[in-house]
Amino acid sequence: MNLVPNLFMCLLLLFTVVAGETLQPAFYGKTCPKAESIVREEMRKAMLKEARSVASIMRLQFHDCFVNGCDGSVLLDDTPTLLGEKLSLANIGSLRSFDVVDNIKEALEKACPATVSCADIIIMASRDAVALTGGPDWEVKLGRKDSLTASQKDSDDIMPSPNDSTATSLIDLFQRFNLSTKDMVALSGSHSIGEARCFSVTPRLYNYSGSGKSDPAFEPLYREKLTKLCPMGGDENVTSGMDATAKVFDNQYFKNLVSRKGFLHSDQTLFTSPETREYVKLFSENETEFFKAFAEGMVKMGDLQSTKPGEVRLNCRAVNRKSY
Repeated sequence: MNLVPNLFMCLLLLFTVVAGETLQPAFYGKTCPKAESIVREEMRKAMLKEARSVASIMRLQFHDCFVNGCDGSVLLDDTPTLLGEKLSLANIGSLRSFDVVDNIKEALEKACPATVSCADIIIMASRDAVALTGGPDWEVKLGRKDSLTASQKDSDDIMPSPNDSTATSLIDLFQRFNLSTKDMVALSGSHSIGEARCFSVTPRLYNYSGSGKSDPAFEPLYREKLTKLCPMGGDENVTSGMDATAKVFDNQYFKNLVSRKGFLHSDQTLFTSPETREYVKLFSENETEFFKAFAEGMVKMGDLQSTKPGEVRLNCRAVNRKSY
């Protein structure tokens, strides 16, 4: 009888728990005391290699937590028996930098094998993406487990398209997760860093709401700038910063919305809608208030948990076993 595989499988079972445990700061204080510093260092390396990558990692928290809780399901690759979330309508061609998560996981596995979950990596790395680019820093609560499955259908049903979203639909979405209108507007400020593709703005430029015209909410000179960057029939994979300081986490995003220079329809609608305009104005005038609200919103979003069984994945792209 070969005891090594059996022993390995027993160890994996030890890492399989029911999600929904109480999250807490310094969860890895004894089991992996350098976990948070390792994640931050890997994020710093990633930012030096490609500035855009840290913003891409931060977006993972939104796309992970809203779909059945913060459980790392968004990181799973498709298999013959699993249709994951990476190719859902809101994610395909949009989510990226999964290799950064791989690098973080590799570093953590060297320091503390089979200890830190991929779901917690997303939470820590998202916080670090903000802090490393000039935004607020905050204490994260940890102790999540990784899902054993993913659902493209759930991602399609839950995650909105930036071209179709309005302030009202976003308010409704966030309320489903007990996040307030203020939380939603503050968290939209995640677009303070990073870039978006021409694909996401061409409908506003050339066929807004099927009119064959551009969105009247555009500031004229900004629209002209975007039509040069994203001409009709041009390469829709060309990217642009979503505000004037795309490498710095600040409140410029909200200033841009007030000036009618929002890149995405889902962004500009926050200022054109009376339901959210007051918060856009507040954050455009008070960066400290924005930073405070953003950090609070990220913590609230991080509290969204799965109620399904989970594990600590050894590879963030695949479950530890094919079946349980």
